[in-house]
Amino acid sequence: MLKDPEMKEIVDGFCEESNDLCQQLEDILDEYEENPGKIALLEQFGQIIDRIMGAAKSIDAEKTGNFCELGKIVSYKASQTDDMKLLEIVTAVLFDTLDILNSLLENIEKSGEEKVEGINLETFANRLKWLEEKFSHVERASVSIDENEPKNKQESIDQLLADLGL
Repeated sequence: MLKDPEMKEIVDGFCEESNDLCQQLEDILDEYEENPGKIALLEQFGQIIDRIMGAAKSIDAEKTGNFCELGKIVSYKASQTDDMKLLEIVTAVLFDTLDILNSLLENIEKSGEEKVEGINLETFANRLKWLEEKFSHVERASVSIDENEPKNKQESIDQLLADLGL
């Protein structure tokens, strides 16, 4: 779908909207860095990145959707801890997630391909695995309070990383 000439307008619209949302995400992280006690900003980050995720998956941009889902899980889990040292690392990982998304969006716009340039994805994956271990006590990884909803535990993170080839 990303390279289909008949879908170009839809893909361009997705990229334009996602770029705007990425700017909002960056603003949220900048504000969070200035006010690390405002945990609600991490949930807000998760809600916005979830919008990009849904749109990405609807146009078959699966890699983009999976990176968004990882960012969503990390931000929601981070919003439930008060370990400030850990939250500093989370902020850096979420900034890395934004860099990855910006690279993906730029390449989708240019070539219709989901590729990441200039970012070591192996290191990113290792940080996510380490963070997930630190968040093992956190059950909720979304804003939902539905008891039947999957909790996005380690298996979910591992599956998303495997889907991304990491």
